[in-house]
Amino acid sequence: MNEGSRTSSTFSGKHTDRSQSSRFLKAFYQVLSASRHLTFASLQSDKRRMHINTQTPTAHVRLNTQRLPAGPGHLWIYAGHLGQVIGQPAVGDLIDVLTPNGRFYGRGYFNPSSKIRVRLLTFEDEPIHEAFWKGRIQQAIRLRQRVVTQTNAYRLIFGEGDRLPGLIVDRYDQTLVMQTLSYGMDRRKELLADLLVKELNVASVFLRNDAKNRQLEGLPLERGFLRGSGPMQVEIQEGAARFVVDIERGQKTGWYCDQRENRLAAAKLAAGAAVLEVFCHTGAFGIHAALAGATSVVGLDVSEESLVMACEHASRNHVNAQCTYRKADAFEEMRNLVKTERRYDLVLLDPPAFARSKQALSRALAGYKDINLFGLRLVKPEGFLVTSSCSHPVSEEDLWMAIRLAARDAKREIRLIEQRGQSADHPILATMPETRYLKCFILQVL
Repeated sequence: MNEGSRTSSTFSGKHTDRSQSSRFLKAFYQVLSASRHLTFASLQSDKRRMHINTQTPTAHVRLNTQRLPAGPGHLWIYAGHLGQVIGQPAVGDLIDVLTPNGRFYGRGYFNPSSKIRVRLLTFEDEPIHEAFWKGRIQQAIRLRQRVVTQTNAYRLIFGEGDRLPGLIVDRYDQTLVMQTLSYGMDRRKELLADLLVKELNVASVFLRNDAKNRQLEGLPLERGFLRGSGPMQVEIQEGAARFVVDIERGQKTGWYCDQRENRLAAAKLAAGAAVLEVFCHTGAFGIHAALAGATSVVGLDVSEESLVMACEHASRNHVNAQCTYRKADAFEEMRNLVKTERRYDLVLLDPPAFARSKQALSRALAGYKDINLFGLRLVKPEGFLVTSSCSHPVSEEDLWMAIRLAARDAKREIRLIEQRGQSADHPILATMPETRYLKCFILQVL
């Protein structure tokens, strides 16, 4: 039963005087009309916000003396790092973490079903109310105002990098796309959405909570507008290029904002070049190269749907005469190109993650060595290779060693021109190495 039907039922009893009922109903509908912007759902949302804004820790737990966290300042505390929980916290509740001798260590939200038992929000004994969330969001906004240029598409909140563990927010023009990847953040998504809309004056917030790791937190998969409404495809501008972001079905939240600055850096090498873009997805690296003066761009990808969008992007940027796309397995096609002695001035490698866990590391490194071996063999003398890895377990040292081994086997000398990473809107928290994940090397091949 909704709010309106419950209210009406109080005036429908068989002993109620009809004229009195009419007066009451008239007064009620006047109030309802004056408050017509409030729905039952928003009233419920306000109640949830009020509860969360005044929320205090419902329990505490001590760190285990035998297994302390990775280091001071790390925001994840695993189950093995903790002793017995004192209290009865619900999933997503705030909980205080104490040192083994009982001193305050940090405050965060609790999930008994997750390997990451507590995600810390602060190391200060401070209230986690609306002003706290507003302050963190404003700090994230101020950083992007300083470091983001030439685009209306960027990562506004980068989870742990912005000390908001489990929260991802990307901005695409006037649309925000939000992911709440932990139970604590998911419980607060209504409040967070309201604060984001107010701070940024945007039209809508789209929820992309279809990432599979939500299931590890005990959360359902869902997507849809949390605030406002709008089209599922949004045009963005990135440097000289224009692209279309599919916020409902695109990878991640719709776009790879983390490679933006690397795309612009690679384009500086493209004037007059024949370019091969491997794992091209929707063609962003190659489109920038074509706009920078590449004579030709060949894009390879296994996804037909992605290639359709790549063709649309080429047309949108008026470079379809330079750009051609083929559906192909990257390893097989590069092997065939090597056999036919095809060579390019610039080869772009942006593969998907080959390793999502440490257990997959050795196999991933073999894959990175092979893909870079083919890439090096396809570069003309004094040409360039731009190669990336987004695999968390693969370090810069790991990737560099794989590239050096590939160069040895390809019998090509290489020199490093730039060592790059994720764009500045993906800040790296010094105490959380997990926030540093994207590696990008720009090499000249001799």
